[in-house]
Formats: sequence, structure tokens, C-alpha cells
Amino acid sequence: MSIRDLVCIGCPMGCQLQVKLEGDKVLEVTGNTCKKGAEYGEKECTNPTRIVTSSVYVEYGTIDVVPVKTESDVPKGKIFDCVKELKGIVVKAPINIGDVVVKNIAGTGVNIIATKKIDKAV
Repeated sequence: MSIRDLVCIGCPMGCQLQVKLEGDKVLEVTGNTCKKGAEYGEKECTNPTRIVTSSVYVEYGTIDVVPVKTESDVPKGKIFDCVKELKGIVVKAPINIGDVVVKNIAGTGVNIIATKKIDKAV
């Protein structure tokens, strides 16, 4: 049996979690003050995921770049693949919040979306 110490990021409390593991199976999560903590501790030890944020270039826009992010979590091991795939991506203005910039980034099944509205330059 092993124990992994984590700081929960499921809510603003930042609870100190202890996750007891038997191999790759979670036996118990302690230290959480809410249900999100238990879920986060288990997920972080068995299948860690993250939201990826970046930016891509914009043609014909009022600004040259637009911030983007994954629509949902992607496996932690795919983060660098996602960022690598975003390199060199250029979108044309106008862009609205939520517009899909890249579908199925790095084969994750998750889309990259714009997080800022960019108008077309006049």
C-alpha cells in the first residue's frame, strides 16, 4: 500500500488530501471537506486530466492573437501533443467566444475553442 499527498483544486478550500492506493486502485481518500475532494483525489491518482490553454494567431483581426482552451479536460499525458498541434494554427477574423478552432485536438476527442471575441479589422 502507498499513500499520496495532494492539495485539492476542486474548490477554493485547498484541502490537504491523503490518497491510499493499492497498486493503481484507490482504497480511500481522506482530508477532503466536500465530495469534490474525494472525486479529485481519486481521479488525480488514476487518470489525471487538465484543461489546456494557449493562443493562436489571427488574420485580419483587430488584434493578432486569440486565447484558446480545450472544451473539457484532456489526459495529462496529451498536453504537449495538444500544444504542439496548436503551433502554426492561424484563424481568420471575426471570431466569437466558443468558436471551434481545432476539432479533436491530438486525437483526444476534445475541441479547442476561442475564449475571446475578435472583430475583423476595417
